[in-house]
Amino acid sequence: MPSYFLDTSALAKLYHKESGSEHMDRILGERGSRSMISHLSLVEMESVLAIKMRTREIDNQRWRSRGGAFGLIWRSRESWSRRLCLSVICRSRESCWFNTECLKGFAPLDALQLAIALDLRQFEQIDVFVTADQRLCRVASMAGCASINPETPGLVWP
Repeated sequence: MPSYFLDTSALAKLYHKESGSEHMDRILGERGSRSMISHLSLVEMESVLAIKMRTREIDNQRWRSRGGAFGLIWRSRESWSRRLCLSVICRSRESCWFNTECLKGFAPLDALQLAIALDLRQFEQIDVFVTADQRLCRVASMAGCASINPETPGLVWP
């Protein structure tokens, strides 16, 4: 079974039903597979969930009863612990610098998430990068890391 690295755009689909949520549930439900996220995803998720609350995609009462974004994330860590592993950011300065240089032109946090995925792939810790960003899928593929967009699950970037 494959090992996955989930960026925040994919991870958010587990906490708010939207296009790609069902595919994310399938990925995390695969027997024998392993999924990883970066520590950065914990911070980014707080922002994503806060935006969804402000735009009323998440019910305000549900939001308050769970302690806001941080409460949702913190409570979710129990479910994550069974299905997700937190990854290290980058293992070497050289690979982090190289990956970041290759990703100029991307939003900084997207570039960092992809750099983490490429670093983990280089060290054979993951097989597939999962992101809801087609551009990141394409770049990951060009760098030798298979990628999946949960919004278009039939399309796997080799």
